Amino acid sequence: MNKYGILIVRILLGGLMFLHGLQKFTNGIGGTVQFFESLGIPGFMGYIVASIELVGGLALAFGVLVPYVSALFIGILGVAIVTVKLSDGFLGGFEPEFVLLILAVVTLITSPLKKVFQFMPSDK
Repeated sequence: MNKYGILIVRILLGGLMFLHGLQKFTNGIGGTVQFFESLGIPGFMGYIVASIELVGGLALAFGVLVPYVSALFIGILGVAIVTVKLSDGFLGGFEPEFVLLILAVVTLITSPLKKVFQFMPSDK
């Protein structure tokens, strides 16, 4: 895959996930905590998810810890689809989260696991 295409995907996914985390904190993390609890998920996980989205989004956009952040995003988005969005169906339901999940899979499978810092992906 073209290294510039991967760079664009990584920056897009990182930026969007950063904004999701930022929204959770700026709109009041308490609402996120209550929402998690209403789903039967421990409330403290709201802080963890929001922090991963915020810090991980920046890290991904800058090419830091790419495989690890990508794997965390896959987990977060997978859980979001299964616990919240799946019952709404694909279109108008879990479609946006599914697209983000696929972008996270792409960033994971195109990042060399041996290389933790990779601002510009290699052609290998």
